[in-house]
Amino acid sequence: MPEVVKAALIKKEYLKPDIVKFKVQADEIVKDAKPGNFLEIRVTETTVPFLRRPISIYNLNRNEGTLEFIFQIKGEGTKLLAKKEEGDLVDIIGPLGMGTFKFDKYEKIAVVGGGIGVFPLYELSKEAKQAGKDVSIYLGFRSKDYVLLEKEFESVSNKLVITTDDGSYGEKGFAINKLEEDLKNKKMDCIYACGPLPMLRAVKKLAIEKEIPCQISLEERMGCGIGVCLGCAVKTAKSSKESPEYWHVCKGGPVFQAKDVDI
Repeated sequence: MPEVVKAALIKKEYLKPDIVKFKVQADEIVKDAKPGNFLEIRVTETTVPFLRRPISIYNLNRNEGTLEFIFQIKGEGTKLLAKKEEGDLVDIIGPLGMGTFKFDKYEKIAVVGGGIGVFPLYELSKEAKQAGKDVSIYLGFRSKDYVLLEKEFESVSNKLVITTDDGSYGEKGFAINKLEEDLKNKKMDCIYACGPLPMLRAVKKLAIEKEIPCQISLEERMGCGIGVCLGCAVKTAKSSKESPEYWHVCKGGPVFQAKDVDI
């Protein structure tokens, strides 16, 4: 069973007016965490809102026993979480998720992210780069105002491409298009992706066409994070109308082989 930890909030930083990064002391979680794991975070000491919020791990520091996670302020729960100040305790269950990013057997990897879906891709990229892998990263954002973590991703990549839908920063277009261009001249052993569903569908399609293994991290509403509430079901690729088959993102994922899920 994952640890329930009262983690001290060491550092709080606003990356954008509605994007917050927390750094917490969580030795018990960090020692077992892997790239792609997520956390279930209690946002209030009262019973309202009752449900914890699932948030992916952004960065692990195993020497310090600290981890960082980033979240966007959207609803009441994340508004309450953002009110915490340095020195406060954050109630966290983690690490969660059986499906994590795996890169050991690959040498040249492509990492594709979109919007706030880039957060869980940092720890993957960092650990892969430290292991001597060739890491090419493609990040897509709506416009210059939405670009996040460019320097951080640059430091953990052999190549970083930033795209914006409107061309206001980096290269105009979509991240996957830049990857597709590079695949004409460079072989990739595996593709990793997290972001909006249309992007993930496009990445899956490209990976199948090019016969490249592909791992994707899915974002679903997770009430419990441990497979009890059954709210985060995703259809398997084998599922049919006559014989429906589902996995639960919190337990089977959040990282899946793209070919195995129907998205």
